[in-house]
Amino acid sequence: MATFLLKTGINVLHRHHNHLAFFSSGASPRSNVPISQKRRSRSFPIVSMAATPVQTFLEKSAPSTQNTGLPVMVNACTGKMGKAVINAAEAAGLHVVPVSFGCEEESGQTFEICGKEFLVHGPSDRESVLASVLDKYPNLIVVDYTVPTAVNGNAELYSKVGVPFVMGTTGGDRDLLYKTVQDSKNYAVISPQMGKQVVAFLAAMEIMAEQFPGAFSGYSLQVLESHQASKADASGTAKAVISCFNKLGVSFDMDEIQLVRDPQQQLEMVGVPEEHLAGHAFHMYHLTSPDQTLKQRIPKEYTI
Repeated sequence: MATFLLKTGINVLHRHHNHLAFFSSGASPRSNVPISQKRRSRSFPIVSMAATPVQTFLEKSAPSTQNTGLPVMVNACTGKMGKAVINAAEAAGLHVVPVSFGCEEESGQTFEICGKEFLVHGPSDRESVLASVLDKYPNLIVVDYTVPTAVNGNAELYSKVGVPFVMGTTGGDRDLLYKTVQDSKNYAVISPQMGKQVVAFLAAMEIMAEQFPGAFSGYSLQVLESHQASKADASGTAKAVISCFNKLGVSFDMDEIQLVRDPQQQLEMVGVPEEHLAGHAFHMYHLTSPDQTLKQRIPKEYTI
């Protein structure tokens, strides 16, 4: 038997031979989009010449002359990851645009995050809002940590207008997501996991799965993953690891993942420290040999 424990972090950009690699559940780094030196031209929806509420808000919150960092728009700024990215971007000297996509209930509201006021817009305003922000900040990059149901719609919008984006949100139709980006020739980083150590582990799993397909045929797998109660979907990292085990010959369906979202279970069953209940990632991958013993037997047919 073998047990793997995996904890997650954030932030990776992988480049290889002038290609930007896409990592996601069930996809290997071979899905690439070339990087060119020139940014592709963008087409924007036609908007009125009168100042919109977004433009007015952006004018009021324009960066000081000292802040000349790259403009970044963080969508779902009120979420845990959104707040963390805003804090990291500010610390890195980037200019975080004080406008964000959010849920319909948050539309039109302002929220103070990291000492700055952010105006949040609902799904129905996305296209006009993004056009206004791009008009003000042509070099904009979007970071998306929204919800699984918004993944494909948001990616289609970003690709339509040609804004580079980082898709940290898991879920959605991942194959459609890749196709949307590749067809548009837009720049994007797509990953279920942004921690460089975990990305390295996933890359190693991909290499092993490609070079030794079927090596774990007959083995059974149990997967338990614990995340904060607010995480609605199964972990994209877990799905990526399971995809590798599938290639290695292990039969396991994604709906067999044991999701732990109850704080009491996380404390008692998983062993998550109480101070990390509001934000953690704990994974266990338990492989059992066909004969269900700890001893690894080498049959004579393997020798042949």
